[in-house]
Amino acid sequence: MIAEWMPVEPPEREFVDRMGLVMERLGGTRTMGRVYGRLMMCDPPDRSLTDLAAELGVSKTAISTVARQLEASGMIERVPAAGREHRYRMSGGGWAQVMRVQLSGLRTSLDTLDFGLSLLGEDRPGQRALLADTREFFAFVLRDADGMFERWEQFRKQSS
Repeated sequence: MIAEWMPVEPPEREFVDRMGLVMERLGGTRTMGRVYGRLMMCDPPDRSLTDLAAELGVSKTAISTVARQLEASGMIERVPAAGREHRYRMSGGGWAQVMRVQLSGLRTSLDTLDFGLSLLGEDRPGQRALLADTREFFAFVLRDADGMFERWEQFRKQSS
């Protein structure tokens, strides 16, 4: 039997709202963070779109849109449900997947920075040095990223 949704208590509502701000700072939407925050706290650990809309005071359409985005990013997953309505819960490893996607954008940035360096001649050493420094930073982060994800997986295995 699926439990009926319960109103979100004030301390949990504050957490949910703070997660909205966290997600917004990271480039997502506030509603995305609030949905994710709610799924972090709810018991049982899954919710329907209708439940989330009611608990968060957001339209079901907005919740549906955000749920699809969070699912596509690997942050949440759809779970089997008896009826037609979709139910969602948090999925493990979601933040690592988001970071992988963000880092993939750095690869494109390297191409752009290389192009910029090709445009700057030796007669503009100041701009060239700043551009080269930015390119080297991005390259460094990308070189270290694979190792970081490996260390993260080892850490998770040791912690569980």
